[in-house]
Amino acid sequence: MIASEQYKTEQKAKANKEVITKIQKTKPILIDMGIVGEVVPHFQHNMILTSGAPLPWEDYEGGQKEAIIYGAIFEGLAENREEAVKKIKTKEILIAPCHDYSCIGSVTGIYTASMPVFIVEDANTGVRAYCNLFEGEIHEKLTYGLYNDKTKRNLHFLRRVVTPILQQAIKTSGGINLLEIIRRAINMGDELHSRNTAASLLFTRELTPYLLDLYKESPENTRATLQYLENDYNFLRLGMAASKALSDSCSKTEHSSIVTAMAFSCKEFAIRVSGTGNQWFRAPLPTGQVRLFEGYSEKDVAWLGGESSITETMGLGGFVQAAALTLQDYSGGKPEKMIDNNKRMYEITLDEHSVYKLPIFEFRGAPIGIDIFKVVEKGITPVINMGVAHKEGGQIGAGVVNAPLKCFEDAVNAYNQRYR
Repeated sequence: MIASEQYKTEQKAKANKEVITKIQKTKPILIDMGIVGEVVPHFQHNMILTSGAPLPWEDYEGGQKEAIIYGAIFEGLAENREEAVKKIKTKEILIAPCHDYSCIGSVTGIYTASMPVFIVEDANTGVRAYCNLFEGEIHEKLTYGLYNDKTKRNLHFLRRVVTPILQQAIKTSGGINLLEIIRRAINMGDELHSRNTAASLLFTRELTPYLLDLYKESPENTRATLQYLENDYNFLRLGMAASKALSDSCSKTEHSSIVTAMAFSCKEFAIRVSGTGNQWFRAPLPTGQVRLFEGYSEKDVAWLGGESSITETMGLGGFVQAAALTLQDYSGGKPEKMIDNNKRMYEITLDEHSVYKLPIFEFRGAPIGIDIFKVVEKGITPVINMGVAHKEGGQIGAGVVNAPLKCFEDAVNAYNQRYR
């Protein structure tokens, strides 16, 4: 028995070292853009992707359910709500989780066949991930479960105007090194989840020479694209895709106890673990400390889903929040608490990142490799920075939540069962 336990421990340590090595060597490159139905492997024309562990149709609710229905109408899979619901129930329209198709979803995470996506490749492993575009500053975002003529026009604008310009600039550049942007952004006050201000500016600067060349050929569309890039969130989707590509490269390492995905739906929080593959471990939605924008109260808050916590899974977001102390003005909290939250993450991880470093900790590497056994043993769960959604759409605040312990306990039990 003792020899058997020692063997299991050695196998787990070896597997976890393999995953950590991939995390340390990752080199995410933005290589191209494309249309979902043309570039996402195995995607079907009548499919809609959405955030979180998969649910029966009857369990989707609120803004996430609305977004799925509106996604079907936008794509032309149905003419109205009634037809969309009917086709979903009869499987003429298929609903699937983003994570199963190398995609990563912000809030409701809706992907349909005609939507444009960024294509990010981990140069170390060749694994690719896809993420759709930020919808811009308009209030009526499909991402938040809203849809009207303005939403539709904006989505067409992203596909017909912004995407061709960005795609040409990216391809002319030979690829954008996202790792270097992330490294520099952390040193400039970003944590790459709730705050992407520096990263968005750095990304735009990388593209500017190529956009200037395109301006000669297409001045109106290039100007419109530059105006679209004038926001603090245009890099978030790229950070998510970079983390997703890395996550997928680590997602099926036998015996590894490292978390490879954390995701929200409108009903649940769920995680995946490398050594148990695509199995989801679910728990009730967590609670946390949030700061609501003026004029809103807790009765306005709704869960719409979201997978931007992939950034925390791979050592960003809440795991480097001590680099982004200015977030206290946006999401509440105090610097001391943010620093303490960050320090606690070292207790449930297996290593420190060799590139992502925190100036406030004298450039100590970010904590990486969330270990399910450490989480359960210490009773410390991952901290996640996130935005707060309104039940009628739109963002109304931001804050910090701790992942629920139950899904980690279930993951430990499943791991032990699998490798018993």
